[in-house]
Amino acid sequence: MQITFEQTQGIFHLKNSQMSYVIQLVQNAYPAHVYWGRPIRSGQLAAILQFHERCSFSPNPVPEDRSISFDTLPQEYPAYGTSDFREPAYQVALSNGSTITELIYDKHRIYAGKPTLEGLPATYTEHEDEAQTLELELVDALIGLRVILSYTIFDQHAALTRSVRFVNEGTADLKLLRALSMSVDYSHSEFDLLQLSGSWVRERHIERRALAPGKLTVESRRGSSSHQHNPFIALLAKEAGEDHGDVYGFSLVYSGNFAAHAEVEPYGNTRISMGINPFDFSWLLEPGQAFQTPEAVMVYSSSGLGEMSRSYHKLYRTRLCRGEFRDRTRPVLVNNWEATYFQFNADKIESIAKAGKDLGIELFVLDDGWFGKRDSDNSSLGDWFVDKAKLPNGLEDLVARVNGMGLQFGLWFEPEMVSPNSELYRKHPDWCLHVPNRRRTEGRQQLILDFSREDVCEAILGMLRNILSSSPITYVKWDMNRNMTEIGSAALPPERQRETAHRYILGLYRVLESLTKEFPHILFESCSGGGGRFDPGMLYYMPQTWTSDNTDAVSRLKIQYGTSIVYPISSMGAHVSAVPNHQVHRETSLKMRGDVAMSGNFGYELDLTRFTDEEKEIVKQQIADYKEIRPLVQFGDLYRLLSPFEGNETAWMIVSEDKKQALVGYFRVLAEPNAPLKSLRLKGLNPDFDYRIAGKEEEYPGDHLLYAGLPVNDLRGDFQSKIWVLQASSQ
Repeated sequence: MQITFEQTQGIFHLKNSQMSYVIQLVQNAYPAHVYWGRPIRSGQLAAILQFHERCSFSPNPVPEDRSISFDTLPQEYPAYGTSDFREPAYQVALSNGSTITELIYDKHRIYAGKPTLEGLPATYTEHEDEAQTLELELVDALIGLRVILSYTIFDQHAALTRSVRFVNEGTADLKLLRALSMSVDYSHSEFDLLQLSGSWVRERHIERRALAPGKLTVESRRGSSSHQHNPFIALLAKEAGEDHGDVYGFSLVYSGNFAAHAEVEPYGNTRISMGINPFDFSWLLEPGQAFQTPEAVMVYSSSGLGEMSRSYHKLYRTRLCRGEFRDRTRPVLVNNWEATYFQFNADKIESIAKAGKDLGIELFVLDDGWFGKRDSDNSSLGDWFVDKAKLPNGLEDLVARVNGMGLQFGLWFEPEMVSPNSELYRKHPDWCLHVPNRRRTEGRQQLILDFSREDVCEAILGMLRNILSSSPITYVKWDMNRNMTEIGSAALPPERQRETAHRYILGLYRVLESLTKEFPHILFESCSGGGGRFDPGMLYYMPQTWTSDNTDAVSRLKIQYGTSIVYPISSMGAHVSAVPNHQVHRETSLKMRGDVAMSGNFGYELDLTRFTDEEKEIVKQQIADYKEIRPLVQFGDLYRLLSPFEGNETAWMIVSEDKKQALVGYFRVLAEPNAPLKSLRLKGLNPDFDYRIAGKEEEYPGDHLLYAGLPVNDLRGDFQSKIWVLQASSQ
């Protein structure tokens, strides 16, 4: 890994064993994008960038060189208004009403390691030799604006991170109207764009489509990263697939409104840009103040989507997630939500916990309904004190009863919300997001607390601290069940109202930073109606996320498969729930539900006391089996074999780093009449190893499993699954 600067030609070369990224200073003033892809030598990098005069409709900002137009120059951080008519990376409004700026290269710095981002989550290094950073400083001297482009390249990851810092060194106020985290230009448009989209209970479905002239935008304007679109896109070469071809991934470490643009211009070039959504955003930058954008994580793979995914998985698992649970296996849990909803008491909870203990469960999680006067979703959010009608002896008594069985205890919160029917709202009606004299639109009969306000954040922190320190609580499910409307803050002046949504996210991050530092022994799981805020920003504070409120085994095949495009298995909560399923009303076998859920952080979300003796034995075995393979599942390398988006079958496998152990999962949705005989070709194994499959006596050569396959022919009926556990013989 190294970053070099060739001064005579103005070439920056960021390189590791997996990729090169090249920037050239054109006219020693304008940072232009030259190359990103497989590692290349530094010999003739200046010859890659081509210059050619186009026409008068592509104006020339440098009169003496008509081959230069910003309209055609591939740029690292483009502006609008000085001859580039494509999507800009930033825009600044000046006091005279104009929005014309021009950034010129001033200086740069190259150093070991990676800086932190003030107030924002980001990937990190534990040792300086893990990464190198380039900072390019650009200046608009007329208005005193300094913009610092930060690039970090990792040594052991095919990843480059980018972020931007704006500093007002002038004497007048500036207003940022757009402040994206990255922009990169390609010299062609022979790409497909892949995105992860859907809705509540149908999150992160894979969508792939060809680029065409014009602009494609993947975005959220909902105040969160959203169920509808994940803050990720990828460009794929036309021939690229799971195991071959060039793939470029773009992932934003942010939990609020985002936008990712792919624009193809008339000459067939492609511009990709990503960052905070400019829609309804502005930021007043007073003299001496700075603004930091979120981090974009860019991954290159020359070997298809699978390799890109594994790069993201390892980076996010080891250098984005933090804390005690980053490298620890996660407990098998039971959550009472679908078992009881709001209708429970201490004895009912104790009975579910007791049944769980007998089956091998390690953690009991008490979900919604334990606080205030919460008998339905129409009250009490914000009243974070125990409902003595349900728990007359308090939370301490219930926790002690559960702990006394040898189980850990977890608790559900929804701290960002407030019910109009609550003591908190009646006392502080101005603490929610709202606009004066406008209605306060409710979602799930609740409003959103204004986390852009420090007093609101501190009040909620105080209530949470009281609960979390009252008993030995080791797990928190942090939920968020609606998106933003009437986005305004009673604490901000008129000229800063469009900062509210971003300030909210910054406030949320401050709260999470405080709690995770104060309670490092608690495993925090993020949730937003399931997967509505499954993003890298939340993973920085909470190493796992409830993947979806949809726990149907068949639906989860697509949801978990799509999620795996970017996010590691260790980040996915996956539970067995009751049938008929509460979301889609489908009936699947307990075996299939267990097999699907084992490809994640395993648990149950149903009334364990209602199991038959036969079901108890199945569940006991599922839990015992999962505990045996848990380190492999949560920290192994994922290989996708068959896509649920392409057919009736799904298959994936997880392989240990040393290739000596593997888990293979195969799932068939509907039975086929007189179907052909099939074999499943595996991936990721060592072809020179011999493997024994659990439950079988014979050994299988690794190359046979990789190139000839594993027979899959003994399943009967709809909704079938099979799990194989492979162990290499002594080598």
